[in-house]
Amino acid sequence: MLTIFHWAQLDSAGRREALARPAAESLAETAAQVRAVVSDVRTRGDAALLDLTERFDGVRLQRLRVDKQKFATARAMLTETQRAAIRRAIDNVEAFHEAQALAPLRVETMPGVVCERVTRPIAAVGLYAPAGTAPLPSSVIMSAVPARVAGCKLRILCTPPDRNGNVNAATLFAAEACGVTDVYCVGGAQAIAAMAFGTETIPSVDKIFGPGSRWVTAAKQIVAADAAGAAFDLPAGPSEVLVIADETANPQFVAADLLAQAEHDVLSQAILLTTSLELAERVRAAAATMLGGLSRRTILQQSLRRSRILLVPDIASAIEISNHYAPEHLIIETRDARDWLDSVEHAGSVFLGSWTPEPMGDYCSGTNHVLPTYGYARAYSGLSLTDFTKRMTVQELSASGLQALGPTAITLAGLEGLDAHAQAVQLRLDALDQAQLR
Repeated sequence: MLTIFHWAQLDSAGRREALARPAAESLAETAAQVRAVVSDVRTRGDAALLDLTERFDGVRLQRLRVDKQKFATARAMLTETQRAAIRRAIDNVEAFHEAQALAPLRVETMPGVVCERVTRPIAAVGLYAPAGTAPLPSSVIMSAVPARVAGCKLRILCTPPDRNGNVNAATLFAAEACGVTDVYCVGGAQAIAAMAFGTETIPSVDKIFGPGSRWVTAAKQIVAADAAGAAFDLPAGPSEVLVIADETANPQFVAADLLAQAEHDVLSQAILLTTSLELAERVRAAAATMLGGLSRRTILQQSLRRSRILLVPDIASAIEISNHYAPEHLIIETRDARDWLDSVEHAGSVFLGSWTPEPMGDYCSGTNHVLPTYGYARAYSGLSLTDFTKRMTVQELSASGLQALGPTAITLAGLEGLDAHAQAVQLRLDALDQAQLR
């Protein structure tokens, strides 16, 4: 568990292995299984959803849509402290995402040529909240709040049932508090197919958001590739954290940070880069001690086999390694942590200093916890308000503007051999010339 490697002593192959992510299960096999599920849902609708829920979740449902009484029951099942925590998280996430709104843009690129950008909400969005090894009401908040702030009119949620056919109480309360339109008791690839193509009960949506298993991820990719399907938020794999720490870091804090992310899934990965051998050894010892008292230690025992500690010569080297790895979560627990922020190029979300544990971003600081994993942080950003909107460009030319700029378009059309393009401009220029002669 948490084997310590000396980075300077590793050759190129050893370094690649040290930073290797857990290998995904057979993608071809998963895709084939998911395609069958998607096809079944498209063909049989609700009947397929009920059969697949019984097959995969072990419960035969009477209805898919969660009725209003279930929400009242969920509220009563939570303590006031729990309800208040969910509301505070919602408030913080809402405040941060409201600040992301884009102002309309208007530029006159040259006299008589006006270009604009306007924003419109995505009309219908489907939100997914997993409930496999643990229910995740926080995932509801991270997608439902920006959907509401963006102004998406239809906001539906799908989440798997428990063995009694019920939805987790905290998930239901969060959905209600976030203003979700309707909640449906269905999970897995079948839920993604239902939201993409619609059934008798579940309406189709334009875009799907939320984390999930490899089957959920495969389903999102499959329906997005279909012209009749729905777009999806961003590519994602198992959760991961990379911690950069020097000798000033608290080993208990660092160990807890590693365990917090590793407990998500057996394929989760936690990496520590440190300049201090003493810290490395103390972190490993602290993690072993903490492990015994954690409820998900069986998962942790497996994920920690894929996790490691790397001894590096200095913090600059650690930042370089982190940028190469491009972690979902990057925690910097060093002296003057903020001084290193400008050097960070690739990370889903960054946590600075000893008093910023990663779970604050997972739950309630205000940032979004739906983040690119598996190295996708090199090219993708975490979920934000813009993901729930579309940006349209607008252009308007006056007659004088067309006369000034039209010949440029005609020349460029000629370079591309597109005569009809040139004609659409030339006809208007000719009309203006005739008008001036009269």
